[in-house]
Amino acid sequence: MLVREHFTAFVVLLGALAAGCGKKEPPVELAPVSSVSLEGPKAATPAALTLVIDQASSSVKFLMDSPLEKIDGDAPGSASGELAVDLEDLSKSSGLVKVDLDRLSLYQQKRPSGNGEYQERKKNPLQNEHARDWLQIAPHEGEVSAAQVAQNRIAEYRIEKLTTPVKSPSALTGPERKVTAEVGGTLRLHGRQLPATTRVELTFHYAGDKLQSLDVKTLEPLTISLEKFEIHPRDGAGKLVKSITDSLASTLKGKLKSEAPVMVALTAKPK
Repeated sequence: MLVREHFTAFVVLLGALAAGCGKKEPPVELAPVSSVSLEGPKAATPAALTLVIDQASSSVKFLMDSPLEKIDGDAPGSASGELAVDLEDLSKSSGLVKVDLDRLSLYQQKRPSGNGEYQERKKNPLQNEHARDWLQIAPHEGEVSAAQVAQNRIAEYRIEKLTTPVKSPSALTGPERKVTAEVGGTLRLHGRQLPATTRVELTFHYAGDKLQSLDVKTLEPLTISLEKFEIHPRDGAGKLVKSITDSLASTLKGKLKSEAPVMVALTAKPK
């Protein structure tokens, strides 16, 4: 009888271990560390025209649509930087776009259940404080230094590749010439960086044969993984609470997603 009880306990233990192993998620591979700001790529040709981003008219937004809450972010007037655009060969264009995350405001819409109606869109001051702690753009003694805040406050996207079916806007006519393109480059956020690609619409505004301005608008979101960039829940003192993955499985279940789909719209003008 004693042998049978030991054997039964052993089988139960094996089952528990197997179940635990089956539930264990593999660790997310973090984006490589980047302790310095990105350098803007040099113009590929002397013919490239330098365009300066009009910060006041820029728009950076995201929407995280989850079963119990919709959380959207809006950072108006947050984008700056320069684009080097070769009007004779767009594939040779480059640039560096910077976004000031301190201009970000979060809004939420709640609903009591997964089937109910979403309530009024509101700005939650506490949620905005939490967002700054997650991004580590609020100083906390012993946890987040002023130097870290200065570094984390600016997100950067370096444009390194532009692929488009139209080689040059000169091949088009009229004062407004639209071109779709795929943009490839490097995204730097929260002290880490990863390659990032998205589709954009380029609208060239001409007065005769002279370029007056260029509008750039994302056609699909630039998706950012909170886990890969180590953007995790932190308390009011700036200390790590738990990983975003653990939080989504417990306290934030149904209220948040692990990815933020970002949309950007900006205008750049000749320097």
